[in-house]
Amino acid sequence: MVTKSLPKPRTVDEYLDRVPEPARTTLAKVRAALLAASPKDATEGIGYQMPGIRYNGRFVFYYAAFRNHCSLFPASGSVIEQFKEELKNYQVEKGTIRFPPDKAPPATLIRKLMKARLQIAP
Repeated sequence: MVTKSLPKPRTVDEYLDRVPEPARTTLAKVRAALLAASPKDATEGIGYQMPGIRYNGRFVFYYAAFRNHCSLFPASGSVIEQFKEELKNYQVEKGTIRFPPDKAPPATLIRKLMKARLQIAP
């Protein structure tokens, strides 16, 4: 039997509607914190099949849900390096910050990450 997969999400809301709880609520908190730290002319969109924040025509931050975790992608390894101490309780790789699907990082930390990323945005 062949199952038909869903079409790729076209909007952030469409993406989030497909995410099961508790990750959906967690990503809604992440989204709110990122938008709060974004310039007024930043926009949301889907890139690499993940929700993200676009500024000056380029994605500067992504976030996503996976089977066993959620992730932040600041689209810059230097941002992660800059906050290495504050991120020590998270699983961090070169461009990824992983966290449990039921526990978003503090909004203050997310806003700091976004503001740092915007300082190096193109």
